[in-house]
Amino acid sequence: QVQPEESGGGLVQPGGSLRLSCAASGSIFGIALMGWYRQAPGKQRELVAGILSGGRTNYADSVKGRFTISRDNAKNTVYLQMNSLLPEDTAVYYCNVKPLIGPTAGDYWGQGTQVTVSS
Repeated sequence: QVQPEESGGGLVQPGGSLRLSCAASGSIFGIALMGWYRQAPGKQRELVAGILSGGRTNYADSVKGRFTISRDNAKNTVYLQMNSLLPEDTAVYYCNVKPLIGPTAGDYWGQGTQVTVSS
């Protein structure tokens, strides 16, 4: 089993920055996709950013140029640096870890961390 655990959410003013972290406990063998999703009230969960083990990334159009995803494979940790935050970035942010091979291959979600952008 793999258990992601997020940290770093909170309240920030528009234009501010936050850094989210997600540490995945358990064993990850080989290639794993790690990513961040978010869900705002009344909306569906959406992909914010994803990163493969080799470092290849993809971003939602709404966050390109403002958010940066990175990872530390040795620590099974993924980060999301969020700059120039907007009120519409307010949501619960979820970490997702998908080991693609090995005995722990699967789809794992964290409990979520609240990000509120408001003056």
